[in-house]
Amino acid sequence: MSETIDTYNAGKNSCPTIQEILKTARKIVIKIGSNTLATSDGKINIPFMESFALQCASLMKKGKQIVIVSSGAQVAGLSTIDRWERKKDIHYRQALCAIGQVELMDNWRNAFWKNNIHIGQLLLTKDDFHDDNRTLNMRNTLFTLVDEGVIPIINENDSVSTEEIRIGDNDNLSALTAILWNADLLVLFSDIDGVYTDNPKTNPEAKLIEYVPSMDDLRASIRLGSANSFGTGGMNTKLEAADKLTSYGIPMILANGSHEKILEKLADGSQKATLFCAE
Repeated sequence: MSETIDTYNAGKNSCPTIQEILKTARKIVIKIGSNTLATSDGKINIPFMESFALQCASLMKKGKQIVIVSSGAQVAGLSTIDRWERKKDIHYRQALCAIGQVELMDNWRNAFWKNNIHIGQLLLTKDDFHDDNRTLNMRNTLFTLVDEGVIPIINENDSVSTEEIRIGDNDNLSALTAILWNADLLVLFSDIDGVYTDNPKTNPEAKLIEYVPSMDDLRASIRLGSANSFGTGGMNTKLEAADKLTSYGIPMILANGSHEKILEKLADGSQKATLFCAE
């Protein structure tokens, strides 16, 4: 495993640093997972949202454009109607998302309004990315919103999605969004500091891989875990997202969104993460 760490962290010689990427990137997509948005008791984490909105406002003052892909509709739904927590029927799950999406967006609206920033909502399905007319409309809406200083907040349309039209996880949705928008960078927040040689929650000897110049070599060198309690995607969906992005020349940062002022710490180099270098 030490050879794996040496190999990948040596990749920094051919990759820009996270600080350099964040400094030069103008169009940034940020994906926030359900576990980042949820408190330990499964409620929506309002302090995190307010802190995150403030950090986004700071980036925008530096000329950055921000698009957010936000999970959390089901968590917000359970926060509102917790008596449905044990119901596993798909109709209740979709109904929870319908309720929770309203609550989620209201909380985002309040957080960003404190910084005099408007938000806009886009709910998407897989079909939207495979229909040329819809794709054009999505691009036009994204460009119009960000050009006017409005932050688009995107989620999958879970209340109407079926297995046939679901993307299935917001890791891949954020990658598709970044490609659609021709973004300079995707920052993917999860509940882990980055890619490790093994699951750090079960193996204390697992080591963080800070630079990934080769996706094929990485997959052959690490062990993948399963999804956690709130999220729909484990490490594999994050690697799928990185695969999509790097083939289009877009780098991706995987970081732990639960760290206080995480965007600021990534920008000043005080927080480690994993950088997937663009090919």
